[in-house]
Amino acid sequence: MSSEATQFIANSKPSMYLQDAAEVQKVFERFDANGDGKISAEELAGVMKALGSDSSADEIDRMMQEIDSDKDGFINLEEFASFCKGDSLYGCADGGDGGLKELHDAFELYDQDHDGFISVTELHQILTRLGERCSTDDCASMIKSVDSDGDGRVNFEEFKTMMTNKA
Repeated sequence: MSSEATQFIANSKPSMYLQDAAEVQKVFERFDANGDGKISAEELAGVMKALGSDSSADEIDRMMQEIDSDKDGFINLEEFASFCKGDSLYGCADGGDGGLKELHDAFELYDQDHDGFISVTELHQILTRLGERCSTDDCASMIKSVDSDGDGRVNFEEFKTMMTNKA
């Protein structure tokens, strides 16, 4: 799997980070662009493209095959929830490092200029691509809530703390 696909999986699969069924439902609905209650390969590819990933059709197919446990060609809410809980290969393939690689891949997706920090601008760009309606002030507030050193940016350690804390 390409690093972009891994980044997408780590980012789009909040796995251990999704706290409840309402959050899982909200993320599922974001992927289910046509609102038919299932995620198609085309919808998955569309989200990946919005994230700036140029995943191949083969990579999309592999992701679909792994998550689509009933093999009907679509990801339903139950399959997506299992994926988010880490019941699938992509959901828990942490290589024994507790998900550190996936966290780092997700961090790199947000850190668009690869300077080791997520800025307000970078966070706003990614969330906007994902269809979130948020202002730069909203993004600044999000960053401030996890910015333990007060530098106005999120470094990997702050990101890791944020993503692994159960709220």
